[in-house]
Amino acid sequence: MTLPCRLYLITPPALDDLAGFGRQLAKALEGGDVAALQIRLKDVPDDVIKAAVEALAPIAQARDVALILNDRPDLAARLPVDGVHVGQGDMAYRDARKLMGERMVGVTCHDSRHLAMEAAEAGADYVAFGAFFPTSTKEAPTTAEPDILTIWQETMEVPCVAIGGITAANAAPLATAGADFLAVSAGVWAHPQGPDAAVAALNAAIAEGLAAR
Repeated sequence: MTLPCRLYLITPPALDDLAGFGRQLAKALEGGDVAALQIRLKDVPDDVIKAAVEALAPIAQARDVALILNDRPDLAARLPVDGVHVGQGDMAYRDARKLMGERMVGVTCHDSRHLAMEAAEAGADYVAFGAFFPTSTKEAPTTAEPDILTIWQETMEVPCVAIGGITAANAAPLATAGADFLAVSAGVWAHPQGPDAAVAALNAAIAEGLAAR
């Protein structure tokens, strides 16, 4: 049975040691349920992104973890990924969809139900709201409140992702509020007990949150 709220991992902002990160990823996936991994590498050459996809795709896909590329539908269409994620400043959803065909396209919607409804009605596979907490991974232009997840869950069928500063310590209320996925980066890779312990703790927090939903 698939849980109604699952983990969505995001890579660190830089992957200087791909082989080392591959081992970290494999270790993280031993910690418990993970739905997806997003490769998010900003301002790097195409061949660096391509190398990351080629190194990480076998690890993720062998464990039924969807591999999503951030920002670059033009590259994603040519690589062995399961989908792409676009922000409001990236390629328009409709253009991303043309390139990706049946593969997944998710859209950043910040703290805006209006943007999310536009994306959902256009056919997006999921919408992402955030940031819910302060984050050091990227600069967050907006702050979202948990009730946006509740309202979305009650009115729309398209899944929603909560993102921004999520850790095992603050994840449960977002699962309770209605998130279908929790996107986590530093909360896993910077965990003092390692990424497998982080994934286990996040899954425990999700279970706690779902019990209160």
